[in-house]
Amino acid sequence: MSCCPDKPSYIVEGLPASSLILFAHGAGANMDSDFMQAMSAGLVAKGFQVIRFNFPYMQANAVDGKRRPPDRAPKLLACLTQMLDIAQSLPAVERVILMGKSMGGRMAALLACDPLLATRIDSVICLGYPFVPLKGGDPRLEPLNECQVPVLVVQGERDKFGGKEQIPSWPLKPEIKLAWITDGDHSFTPRKSSGTTEAANLARAIDLSSNFITEQNVLT
Repeated sequence: MSCCPDKPSYIVEGLPASSLILFAHGAGANMDSDFMQAMSAGLVAKGFQVIRFNFPYMQANAVDGKRRPPDRAPKLLACLTQMLDIAQSLPAVERVILMGKSMGGRMAALLACDPLLATRIDSVICLGYPFVPLKGGDPRLEPLNECQVPVLVVQGERDKFGGKEQIPSWPLKPEIKLAWITDGDHSFTPRKSSGTTEAANLARAIDLSSNFITEQNVLT
């Protein structure tokens, strides 16, 4: 059964590979957003197999065109667990890396806080982690600090959900790898005056992710 039984809710890209990336979208844009497609294409070019999928609320949006808010965390995590089952059923897969954009990254880290599920997950990569809600509040550090597998956070320097000025002062455990995207916003887009481009920033995010996965493969 898929996350949304009315219509296929995921796509598998790339040739069978030992390392598969299960890629979750953010709160406001689905698996077919420009960001998701660009990252996925770049990772496939690096030799990984990638699964992009829609959470239930976003799949329902795609079916009837009505915009809905994200599902509650338990429903999102149930879908992500279901997709983990699908990922591990594919031929050649030995390692599954959970990757997520914004909300998807937070859900990936939360899932890997479960000691039993963590045994099935190689690592977690968060792209634009939503540290602080836009309405304000304490930073969401627990999913990262309590994650049972290696974590990479790739963050834009100007991310409004937590940028270079705020994050270094927060008590993140030292094992978490944090990499910055030059002048990037929440989707890594820089200002024209920055000296870099959106394409260059996405390429850096792809390289950082690929290198991190390769390092974990060597360690294990």
